[in-house]
Amino acid sequence: MYHSLIIMVIVVKYFASISDAIGKASEKINIQPGVTADDVWSDVSKDIKYTGKVMVAVNHEYVDMNYLLQDHDEIAFFPPVTGG
Repeated sequence: MYHSLIIMVIVVKYFASISDAIGKASEKINIQPGVTADDVWSDVSKDIKYTGKVMVAVNHEYVDMNYLLQDHDEIAFFPPVTGG
């Protein structure tokens, strides 16, 4: 029996101190269906030293870390925004 392996491509963007910690501003990654924003954050941040709070947006809208990603989504990770 033939089993197809479904792969989705997403764009991951990093901002401010998170971009500094990751060492890049963006990248494309392959994910499986059923992956959440938290799964992606856990994967991309596993080798960095960033302990601050993380905000997340998908396709330019704030979401929580349980958001289920879809093919061609753009996910952005950034520290909380402060103003003055």
